[in-house]
Amino acid sequence: DVYNMGYKKYLDARATDEARRRRERANAEKKASALHKQAAKLGAKATKAAAAKQMLARADRMMNELDEVRVSDRVASIKFPEPAACGKTPMFAKGLTKMYGSLEVFAGVDLAIDKGSRVVVLGTNGAGKTTLLKLLAGVERTDGEGGIVSGHGLRIGYFAQEHDNIDPDKTVWENTIEACPDAGQQDLRGLLGAFMFSGHKLQQPAGTLSGGEKTRLSLASLVSSRANVLLLDEPTNNLDPQSREQVLDALKTYTGAVVLVTHDPGAVKALEPERVIIMPDGDEDLWSDEYMEIVELA
Repeated sequence: DVYNMGYKKYLDARATDEARRRRERANAEKKASALHKQAAKLGAKATKAAAAKQMLARADRMMNELDEVRVSDRVASIKFPEPAACGKTPMFAKGLTKMYGSLEVFAGVDLAIDKGSRVVVLGTNGAGKTTLLKLLAGVERTDGEGGIVSGHGLRIGYFAQEHDNIDPDKTVWENTIEACPDAGQQDLRGLLGAFMFSGHKLQQPAGTLSGGEKTRLSLASLVSSRANVLLLDEPTNNLDPQSREQVLDALKTYTGAVVLVTHDPGAVKALEPERVIIMPDGDEDLWSDEYMEIVELA
């Protein structure tokens, strides 16, 4: 089927078509069953054998003309577990500065991430949004005297849009074992299955995965971590629409703190942010819907 419309309208139109097909199939099966019963009665009489054969042929024709039953799309089943216990403010940052040669990306950025807080990082391209998340995650180090102070019980979960946390030379299974060394193998197999990795896929080198598959593999590692501060850099990139909806639903119900960088307005709506951090200056403000324009333009 071809639907020339937006995705939301397509879902409604497809659901309507599928409901119609189910009705048509139910009616056809009812009629075909009646024809089979009648043919069985007629077939017992030699003089009626030809009529019985015609009835059976009509029943088969009726069923063969029906559209195939649609198989439900397989999508990732994503749910963040209860985050590990932590203090009131699990993460502090003081005087964060980043230089690339003589280029100063930002300087002197201070922030505090409270337990369960929801923060969106905004700024134009090149303003240092991704770099800020890398510093918070410990992937890169700040220049100068600033740094990150871990509060009580801090457990970070970091999703990198470039999938930096995935070793391309290792298999899906090896990457998962490395990311979750304390988890049982059966639990990990179940987790990967929920993210649509099973069978031979587990032995596939991560470097050969598609962009969407790499995103799902990164999210699988994130889900298993029980992090209480999630640092998410474009978590909905490369996902099929159904898996994207699963990620957004998981984000809505997650009770830990989230620091989000995204161009996806749907991700921001799902997060329901309380604050924004505007880069490169690191200014903080309460969230307002007026900032949604910057999300799409940044």
